[in-house]
Amino acid sequence: MLMLFVCLVLGTLVARYARPPAGMVASLNWWVLNVALPALVLELIPRVTFDPQLWFLVAAMWLTFGGAWLLFGVLGARLGWSRQRIGALILVCGLGNTGFMGYPLLQALRGKEGLALAIVADQLGTFMILASAGIVVASIYAGAVASPRLIARRVVLFPPFIALVLGAIAGQCGGWPPLLDGVFSPIGATMTPLALFSVGTQFKLRGGQGQWLAASMGLGWKLMLAPLLCLALGVATGIGGLVLAVGVLQAAMAPMVSAAILADEYGLDPELANTVLGVGILISLLTVPLANLWLAT
Repeated sequence: MLMLFVCLVLGTLVARYARPPAGMVASLNWWVLNVALPALVLELIPRVTFDPQLWFLVAAMWLTFGGAWLLFGVLGARLGWSRQRIGALILVCGLGNTGFMGYPLLQALRGKEGLALAIVADQLGTFMILASAGIVVASIYAGAVASPRLIARRVVLFPPFIALVLGAIAGQCGGWPPLLDGVFSPIGATMTPLALFSVGTQFKLRGGQGQWLAASMGLGWKLMLAPLLCLALGVATGIGGLVLAVGVLQAAMAPMVSAAILADEYGLDPELANTVLGVGILISLLTVPLANLWLAT
């Protein structure tokens, strides 16, 4: 958790005082999406075991993303937002930081049993959405005309999606040899510090052109409304106990770092995406523990 703050603040300071080289952010983002994230997926996916009884954890992640798509698609059109702004909010407020924040927070709040369920929600829910529906949203709202065939091609050729398929195959075959695990782990470990450093270099608290209205609506959905809807879904379908708590808390996590990077790569209002991400991380460190206390009562 300390690393989240250090990397974010370091990126902000470097951008302001160190005069980083031109193209640095684009290079960091390329590494995160095309090398570090696939390596992390190749490491973790073979270790995930599917249990049909845990459908709620996956459904909660899809509800969060689908609800963001519907909400901001309708509100954005009525408020006159650009397609880029709408796409940015769908990505960063529909996808949560269920891994790098979700793992340590849920281990601290709910123990090792909670951590195991958090991995299911992250790997079978959030990540699959990023690698499939996330790239579809990015393509649709990037402003270019994209045919279904072109969108499907982008999904299939998205490096994390390829890693997801290969990791699933490896899992069915008993996992990777230890030698390969020793390669994937350190490369995947570069994702969080580099991604947050990149976000920090672009983090600016400016509210021009309706940015704070959009950011407030986005964070209101991500940190409050979406978890409440997931709670209602769980209660209505008879889910309870730890599975219910983990699903709701994962839905309440801060916006996803990789989603902000993806928005930046596709030119989807990067300033708004990174502001929502940075503010969301800070606020969620209060709202998630409070939600956990509420669920425990």
